Amino acid sequence: MNAPTIWETRRHRVVTRKGGWRIGEGVRVGAYSLLDDMVGRHTFFELLFLEVTDRMPSPELARWIEACFLCLSFPDPRIWCNQIGALAGTMRCAPGAAVSAGTLASDSGMYGPGAARSACEFIDEVTREVRTGESIESIVARRTTRSGRLRAPGYSRPVASGDDRVGALCRFATELGIPDGEHLGVAWRLDAHLRTHGTDSLNMLGYVAAFVLDNGISTEESYRLFTLIVNAGIHACYSEAVDEPAGTFLPLRVDDVEYTGEPPRALARGDNT
Repeated sequence: MNAPTIWETRRHRVVTRKGGWRIGEGVRVGAYSLLDDMVGRHTFFELLFLEVTDRMPSPELARWIEACFLCLSFPDPRIWCNQIGALAGTMRCAPGAAVSAGTLASDSGMYGPGAARSACEFIDEVTREVRTGESIESIVARRTTRSGRLRAPGYSRPVASGDDRVGALCRFATELGIPDGEHLGVAWRLDAHLRTHGTDSLNMLGYVAAFVLDNGISTEESYRLFTLIVNAGIHACYSEAVDEPAGTFLPLRVDDVEYTGEPPRALARGDNT
């Protein structure tokens, strides 16, 4: 159906396949009743997965996704998105505004959930290349710049070397009985090669990208699922700052600001320019 036809059929109508609220009858989420089938029987992350993908995940997969949220719940106000929450708290903003602003700051193409798409696309492309018989060595060589920088989303970290969150998520996946799939197999091979030849290694973003693709979650679905993954840390930093006296998070004096503009000049009497 072309766009003009869709527009005409939807004039004055709200159309959805997700479900909705029928007054006096209840709330539907796909084939499920929210109050009768979901409450007390399924977790929030099962509901989130269902509402994003239109599929009910296994309890194990939902628990693993929840673990990802835990791994990014750093209550550290030095982290860029948490700092925005703390600044909003010290300015006495509402919590919704603070957490929303911090979450928006995490949606970057370089880091955070905003980089999920590029990490998924990268490991999916590399997996297809390995499937055709290309070696890890040649794959890395083609993606290394003349300056020696590797173009590989999901590998290395800007501040620390290594990523202990990968180990925690990997152990939990094993406890849940979720095996590594093809994408993770390639991700580990690439990780081993990079550790041998340099300082880059698989980070949480790269591990999650390979894991979700192995478990039938598309690139776009993973981006949507992890949109709010940093919110608990922002909540923590906002809550701490808002409970302190106003303006006491990272306060500045006038002489803390280094002015590099035009030097001051004396004005002649009557000179208003």
